[in-house]
Amino acid sequence: MQRKKQIRVDSLSRLLVYILGHRPDEFGLVPDEEDFVAFKDLLPAIHEEPGWGYVRQGHIQEVLIGKDRPLFEYQADRMRAKDRRWSFNSEKRPASTMPKILFTPVRRRAHPHALEKGLRSDRFLVLTPDRDMAERIGRRKDQKPVLMEILTESAQEQGIPFFPFGQLVLTPEIPARFISGPPLSKEALAAKEPEKAKKARPEERPIQPFAGTFVLDMARDPDPRRRSKARKDRGWKEEARRLRRRKNS
Repeated sequence: MQRKKQIRVDSLSRLLVYILGHRPDEFGLVPDEEDFVAFKDLLPAIHEEPGWGYVRQGHIQEVLIGKDRPLFEYQADRMRAKDRRWSFNSEKRPASTMPKILFTPVRRRAHPHALEKGLRSDRFLVLTPDRDMAERIGRRKDQKPVLMEILTESAQEQGIPFFPFGQLVLTPEIPARFISGPPLSKEALAAKEPEKAKKARPEERPIQPFAGTFVLDMARDPDPRRRSKARKDRGWKEEARRLRRRKNS
């Protein structure tokens, strides 16, 4: 039993070395500014590999406290390989040639926003020429992601930078005019209706007097004679109506 467990730990260690040290892009992963990959991103990528669906963070911890511990550096929520054979520097000159079409996934609820407002990331959007890879990346956050097509050639002509990272392509933003995607579903259209109606309904505001004017309020007249006159006027009119009704009856 102990030997089987050690074989399993060693196999996982080799997989982690390959993912983190050699080809994170092959697994749809983009390390952070310090070359770390968060466990919440790493685990779904491992689960997609045949035979590795059982791996939990506890199994990775077994690697990090075992004999291969010197191969990795880790913190509470992320880890990296000490020997990294890949590199990425966004300060480099963007790629001059790109595929005409790249794919990126979005959550279903973000589909309308992507078509109307475009896409933006605090760091990078992850694009790929491989539709299957885009689906794979997207399913980590939504069971049925929506794939958006990025018109790369047109975007480059307008100065949008694209940075290659192995099999992936990274960019900070994509304006809506360079994004093509499937039409909105009935559910998405229905969800937009209340929002559109809310925007279209004018806000009711109390009538305000023009500058330099004011609204007369007889009840607040400082002259007691005018206030009483207003009350008297109302009084005799009401009395006259009352007499007419009595006469006609």
